[in-house]
Amino acid sequence: MRRLTGLDAAFLYGETPAWHMHVSALLVADPSTAPNGFSFERLREVTKARLPQLPQFRWKLHQVPLGLDRPGWVEDEDFDIDYHIRHIAVPPPGGPHQIGELIGDLVSYKLDRSKPLWEMWVIEGLEHGHVAVLTKIHHSIIDGVSGAELAQIILDLQPEPAPIDVPTVASLHDQRVPGIPELLGRGIGQTLLMPWRITRYSAQLVAQGLTLAGFARRRATATLPFQAPRTPFNGELTPHRGVATASVPLSRVKVLKDKFDVKLNDVVLSLCATTLRRYLKERDQLPDQPLIAQVPVSIRSETDSDPGNKVAAMFASLATDVEDPALRLQATFESTRSAKEMRRALDARKIMGLTDTTPPGLIALAARMYTAASLDAHIPPPFNVIISNVPGPPFPLYMAGAKLLSLSPMGPLLYGGGLNITVISYMDQLEFGFLACPELVPDLWSIADGIEIALEELEESAGARS
Repeated sequence: MRRLTGLDAAFLYGETPAWHMHVSALLVADPSTAPNGFSFERLREVTKARLPQLPQFRWKLHQVPLGLDRPGWVEDEDFDIDYHIRHIAVPPPGGPHQIGELIGDLVSYKLDRSKPLWEMWVIEGLEHGHVAVLTKIHHSIIDGVSGAELAQIILDLQPEPAPIDVPTVASLHDQRVPGIPELLGRGIGQTLLMPWRITRYSAQLVAQGLTLAGFARRRATATLPFQAPRTPFNGELTPHRGVATASVPLSRVKVLKDKFDVKLNDVVLSLCATTLRRYLKERDQLPDQPLIAQVPVSIRSETDSDPGNKVAAMFASLATDVEDPALRLQATFESTRSAKEMRRALDARKIMGLTDTTPPGLIALAARMYTAASLDAHIPPPFNVIISNVPGPPFPLYMAGAKLLSLSPMGPLLYGGGLNITVISYMDQLEFGFLACPELVPDLWSIADGIEIALEELEESAGARS
């Protein structure tokens, strides 16, 4: 058995009926490029052949009684690929809005914890004869960087699928699976150590608090959680989800990056800020304070290929109170620069996380109490929106011979934040995936469509439009 890390276990036990902790991606491909034709059966067989290289796809949870300790992963001895790969068709005419509505329905329910925590939906009936694949993978076994690496295992660099002839990766077949008495004993032992861990964690929090206060005094641009204004995006989540997508040329974004001498991620944040600003302003709901984005950042080393999560969060101002797009970008750049410095300062004081000190059962209880008390609607929001940017491959990929045309990632919603924007680069495009609670963000496509408008505005402000 392979024991989960504290963060991975938190993604499992923090899940509620309204908080779905799986990440998703929508892949749209052209089946006409497949040398021997494309079919559901062909994709199923190609994926099945790759499973030895995808350890997370073969593992299932082994729970600890009473949630006293973190659970573990074990090999699913009754693995059935037909449960995980399914076939469906999109309603006509098969355009982006029909696809988004179907994907929203499919990502609105949680994964079955008695099985390996992933699903793949093959979707036919798209316009232009295209085919789509939706992947759902629980956040406890994947983060943005490891997800991109998994995609490169499932997909190919050429139309003809490459043969797989290497040993099974990270098999747990040979690892002993503890019985209930042993797991219960371990859990009690871990619980007895909790006061010592909480003492260490409390000391860490004090040290980090002092560091944070000193940093905030030195840097006027420092952005902290719970500084976010309340917006329509922040409220009590429901189980429902809405999905939209957008895409802009990567080359145009890079021109702006060079023009303003900022990072690519700063331009991404600014594009998101502009479309969110317009959305709220048109509804007379734009707050005077700037929106705050939670920005996940990878802490995975270049040589780290372990499954699971190696991710932290920083908070950045989107400067939505600034009228001029160029000045808004510059303000966002200053905020992210301060956020990175603050992240490094806090990490230097970190010895463990809350999820390493608390039994999973207590995390699950806290999550249920949080939602039952409707705290999302009563406490200050820690952030307004999650915006994640992951680098993707600059070359074309193929799915069972079908050329991948677009890749739209979608992250989960958390803590009363009803909107997640996940961005990935693919070939010469920057792909945006929008996931929202429709009760909080009823017209998600207007935000997605605003990305192109935001790009044009920023280009005009920079004198970069041809």
